Amino acid sequence: MKNNQLPPQEQKRNEAYNEYVKQVTPTHNIWMNMLKAFLLGGLICLIGQIIVNVAMNQFGLTKEDASTWCSLILILCSVLLTSFNIYPSLANWGGAGALVPITGFANGVCASAIEFKKEGQVFGIGCQIFRIAGPVILYGIFSSWVLGLIYWVLKMFGVM
Repeated sequence: MKNNQLPPQEQKRNEAYNEYVKQVTPTHNIWMNMLKAFLLGGLICLIGQIIVNVAMNQFGLTKEDASTWCSLILILCSVLLTSFNIYPSLANWGGAGALVPITGFANGVCASAIEFKKEGQVFGIGCQIFRIAGPVILYGIFSSWVLGLIYWVLKMFGVM
């Protein structure tokens, strides 16, 4: 028997295992996932635009004030949907479309608070609330600092 050949019994077991892996491995359709992300993200953005338009046209707010109210309302909706365990289902269906910045961020903070509330106000919620959102804040600040530094250097040399 050659070194790289397995006995027939072990070959059958490997084939059965490979068949089992094929059956339980989820298949993903990238085009369908992108469509779902586009639809969910687009729907969230559409709702935001409707809020801004209503705030400006019906309530006479300036664009800046209407945008502030839009952000607050979207955050509130995201927190409520997360609290009622609806947002995770939306995120499961729409994937990256649920990560539209303001609603995804609010979901991340709220989900951490809900998950760790049983550990108390200080050591649970207080210490763990930014578990998901913390890296986003960290890398957002760091990348904006690096880009600002690059912009400053380019401006010093007259490129910009």
